[in-house]
Amino acid sequence: MSTFTTDLPALSDQAERLIGLGVHETAGLTADELRAAAAALGGEDGLLVVREDRAPASALAPLLRHADKPGFVVEDMTDVDRFTPVEGLAVPEGPVYVLRGVDRGDDMSNWSPDEALPAISEKGRTPLLLVEGSHWVLQQPAALERNWCFMTIGSRLRKEKGGLDARTPAVWISNGTGRDGRERRDAPKVGWCWAGNRHTWLGFASAAARIPVPGTLGGEG
Repeated sequence: MSTFTTDLPALSDQAERLIGLGVHETAGLTADELRAAAAALGGEDGLLVVREDRAPASALAPLLRHADKPGFVVEDMTDVDRFTPVEGLAVPEGPVYVLRGVDRGDDMSNWSPDEALPAISEKGRTPLLLVEGSHWVLQQPAALERNWCFMTIGSRLRKEKGGLDARTPAVWISNGTGRDGRERRDAPKVGWCWAGNRHTWLGFASAAARIPVPGTLGGEG
C-alpha cells in the first residue's frame, strides 16, 4: 500500500517552479504576472494551475520528471491537446487558478473510468483535467509511484459527429516497452486507457474545487 500524502509547496513557491520551467512564457504571461496571481491567492492552499488553453498538455509533458527522465506523450496520442473538459466541468475564466483538495484516488484503483466518474461526482468532487494532473506532477513528482499512478478523466475528446472518443487520459510511469523504447523506462508517460477498462495501478485523480484568481489577471480570457 502506498504511503503517499499530498503536501504541496506554497503557492509562491509553485509560481517560481513554473517560472523556472518557462511555463509562464508558454502561457503568454510575465513572471511578475504569475507571481501576482499566486500572491492574490495567498490565503488558499492547493495546486496552482495555468489553464489548458494557455499551457496545453503537449507543452507540459516534456517538463515532467521521474527518475531524472523527462516526460513524453505516447505516439498514438497526437491529438492530446484536443482533450477538453467534460460537460458540466467548470474551469475558471482567468489564465491561472487554484485546485483545492487534490487526491490521487487510490481507493478507486481497478475501477473503470465509466464507473469512477459518477462516483467522484456523488462525493461532490471534480475529476482532474490532464493539464491539472500534469501540473501536480510538476510540483510534486512523488505523486507518481510505481503501481500508484492516476487517470485524469475530466478531459475527454469529443468526436466530430457527436459523442465521446473512448480514450481517457492518464499519467503514469513507462516500463520502457513497445513503442516507448527502453531509454524511456521510468519516465513519466502521458497516455490513455479505454473508458470501460480497469487497471489495478491507476487511481482517479480528483479535487474539491477550482478557485479563480481575484482581480485583473483572473478576469483575462
